[in-house]
Formats: sequence, C-alpha cells, structure tokens
Amino acid sequence: MKIAIVKYNAGNIRSVYFALERLGVEASITDDHDLLRAADKVIFPGVGEASTTMNYLKERKLDTLLRELTQPVLGICLGLQLMCAHSQEGNTDCIGIFNLKVKKFEKKLKVPHMGWNSLQQVRGRLISQDVEGKFVYFVHSYYAALGENTSAMADYINPFSAALEQDNFYATQFHPEKSGPVGEKILKNFLDL
Repeated sequence: MKIAIVKYNAGNIRSVYFALERLGVEASITDDHDLLRAADKVIFPGVGEASTTMNYLKERKLDTLLRELTQPVLGICLGLQLMCAHSQEGNTDCIGIFNLKVKKFEKKLKVPHMGWNSLQQVRGRLISQDVEGKFVYFVHSYYAALGENTSAMADYINPFSAALEQDNFYATQFHPEKSGPVGEKILKNFLDL
C-alpha cells in the first residue's frame, strides 16, 4: 500500500510519519502531484496558520490537487480546517471540500484548547462506534462548526466538529498520532478503508 503525506509549510508532519511507522507502514512525504495522485491513501496533516498555508498550497496548486483526489484522504488538525470553505484565521478562503466555516474559540476558557477531550455522537466510517466517549488529543484555537458532514463531535467552550466525512474525504480536528491506542485505532481504520 502506498501512503503519501502531503509536504507543505506546516508542522507536525513527522509525528504522523512516525505513527504510521509504528503501525508497520512506510509513507512518503511529498508535494509531487504525480506521487500524490498515485498513492493509495493521502494524509494531509498540519499545525500552522491558515492564510500563509493556503497561499503556499495555492502557489504549488496543491489546493486544486487535493480537491481532485479520488482515493481516501485524511486531513488532521490544520488539514481539517483547510479542507473547509473558509477560516476566520486571516479571513481565509480554504479548499472547500466541506461546506463549513472555521471560527475562533471565544476566550471563555483557556485558548488554545489543548489536551484530552472525549468524542461524542460518533457516526461514519472512520470513527468507529467503539470509540464513543473515548478521549483524544487536541491542540487548536480554531474549530469547524457542526454540520451535515460531522462524524464526531467534541465540546470545549461550545460543541464543534471533532471529525468530518464526505465521500472519500475524512478529517479529524484532534491528533490521532498523539492519541494513544484510540488514535492508533483510528489511523488503522483509515488505512483499512
């Protein structure tokens, strides 16, 4: 199985690579369009800022490429946010796979939301029912609102999309690569799609 991790100006790419390695899967980290198209699965992880990252993706036409992929694609954290339609962070138009807006948490509690939170209202193919109520690791100041593509919810200040699904596109706001056995199970679920 060929797994490609999208290489772009975002952090946390290596931790996803090492998580896959722990599962016995070798992945390539690339921004080469042909290699991304040829991969069996594509992972679009990231930690960073929306507007500068979207500019980087647009310069390399990776935004268009990601929209056109037909194999399973998994966005993680910033990857989920950039797969949405728009982000308040830098007033940024994003890739638009999910028709959702990304908003900043209001500072009623500590922001960024950093730490463990449980998955609720789980449905869909990526997040299996047996992880309902289990805890996963989040680090984010922005969130995708709830919508028809929400496949798991979490609650911090307000309810938000912890995971999204549409066609061959999947995304998690949390970091499965840092979420212990639950995250490992979710990564395996993605690899088995």
